[in-house]
Amino acid sequence: MCTSIISNRRKTIVGWNLDILDMEYRVRESDAGVYIEINDAAEGWLPLFGANRRGDFVGMPTCWPFDERSNPTGPGHNVILLDIDLLTEQKTLQEIHEIAEKEPVYSVPGVTFMSSLSDSNGNVLHIIPGQGCRYYEKPVYQVLTNFSPFKMDKETHPWMGWDRYHIAKEMLEQASDDFDVPDCFAILKKVSQEVCPTVVSMVFDVTDRKVYWCENRQWDSIQEKAFV
Repeated sequence: MCTSIISNRRKTIVGWNLDILDMEYRVRESDAGVYIEINDAAEGWLPLFGANRRGDFVGMPTCWPFDERSNPTGPGHNVILLDIDLLTEQKTLQEIHEIAEKEPVYSVPGVTFMSSLSDSNGNVLHIIPGQGCRYYEKPVYQVLTNFSPFKMDKETHPWMGWDRYHIAKEMLEQASDDFDVPDCFAILKKVSQEVCPTVVSMVFDVTDRKVYWCENRQWDSIQEKAFV
């Protein structure tokens, strides 16, 4: 599942709910970034989501229903590796945008992972492997849940997050110019999940370079990390 949001008003604020089942995760903080890592049986701990000191943020919702066009069928770029490259500052958002516009981007066999990426200027890039990408230059807000923005609700799935999308969108539409970290957490709390549980809720104050997060919907136990 998962929900990714961004607001560009007086501040650039990014929010992310990680909703997963049966996966081992951890939150690791360093001077370079705050990463939500997944323990992969073959590769070990992979930094797949989170924020870096440069001001980039990476979210990676799963697209439901699965679209076989995202399967690797030839030369191209793995969307997971592109995400890691942005998070670890190996590539910039603009470099990844150029790749996604000109070259094939695929996911892993049988699962359509999407990218919800943003940079320090509040620009947003959504990549849907096999379908294309959409770039938004400092939008007032953007939301991505678990359906393809190219299809919207033309195809349905119980986990697509159509309700979460509209809740977040309405709250962001009504937000004031002073939208800040507590407002972002309020949205994440409203769209958090229990069946496929929300295990990490993270807010990145890009303007002030501070990351805030809580685990397992413990909204009164928020941790923070400031980049210097």
